[in-house]
Amino acid sequence: MARPSNKEKLLTEGLRLVHQRGFGASSVRDITQAAGVPQGSFTNHFASKEAFGLEVLERYREMTSAGVRATLRNDRLPPLRRLRAWIDGQLKYLREDSMRRGCLYGNLSAEASEESDAIRFRVASVFAENEASVAYCLHAAIDAGELAPQTDVREVAGFIVSSLQGAILVAKSQRSPIPVERFVRVLFQNLLPRGNPKSKRRGGRAAG
Repeated sequence: MARPSNKEKLLTEGLRLVHQRGFGASSVRDITQAAGVPQGSFTNHFASKEAFGLEVLERYREMTSAGVRATLRNDRLPPLRRLRAWIDGQLKYLREDSMRRGCLYGNLSAEASEESDAIRFRVASVFAENEASVAYCLHAAIDAGELAPQTDVREVAGFIVSSLQGAILVAKSQRSPIPVERFVRVLFQNLLPRGNPKSKRRGGRAAG
């Protein structure tokens, strides 16, 4: 079996370190030490720390996109069950270290967006992708009669993504899952306008 390249080691350990400590608090020396490679390897593979941060962000996006495909974009599951599974998957991940890491997207948005427009734009585009996937799921819920036909899908999708990020940030500061659990409870019990599952709408499902 081929040994992992230094770049692979830097990205794997760099992602772990940046998610744990933060982008600004993780120096190039810290990253190379964590990866167990010479410090010169960093500049061999990355033009700058910003370039490294963008690749780490893409590595994290690959992980989260798999969750989106398995839930929000999974047409084999009932739509609102997909939405709940997507949120529950994130909560399960956050609980693995007692809410200490939070979401890398939210962390970078708060920490690195003033230092790097490239990172800020990429994080914003990921949030937009997630909103589109939530909107896709909500359109499916309307088609299935799980949501009221008059639901403003784009507005609700934007609310869900931004509110979930806010709940994760508070949960990280409190080291408690309660803010995310509260968000889930209020969303599904009080905020999503109910449809009539016995009367499904006809027509194709629109992408968000």
